[in-house]
Amino acid sequence: MERAVAIDAEAVAEARAALPPPEILDRVVQALETLGDPTRARLLYALIRRPLCVRDLALTVGVSESAVSHQLRMLRDRRLVTAVRRTGNEIEYRLDDHHVAALFREAEYHADHVLRDLPDHPYAPPEP
Repeated sequence: MERAVAIDAEAVAEARAALPPPEILDRVVQALETLGDPTRARLLYALIRRPLCVRDLALTVGVSESAVSHQLRMLRDRRLVTAVRRTGNEIEYRLDDHHVAALFREAEYHADHVLRDLPDHPYAPPEP
């Protein structure tokens, strides 16, 4: 098998240097895969404003408490939500940190641009 030769070796080297370390890339992919489920996305949206318990989350997103608990387990494992308070059998959850809400905001901006067929913003992306 012949090895491909870069058309622009400098561009390839620059692009490779910009790739995150494998352990960071794995976490990014894992988080985005987790966000790709509509029920989990609705749960996270519900938690952007304030902490909620499992029952209130179930009522908000329209699924059973059991389904919410199952999805919250995955969200906790991925460090997207955290339990903040337990009162008897009732556990209240919140977003693990503000980055989750920021991810959704950016995804919404992108979706808006796509839906309205808008051009990209006139500024360059920040330097790494």
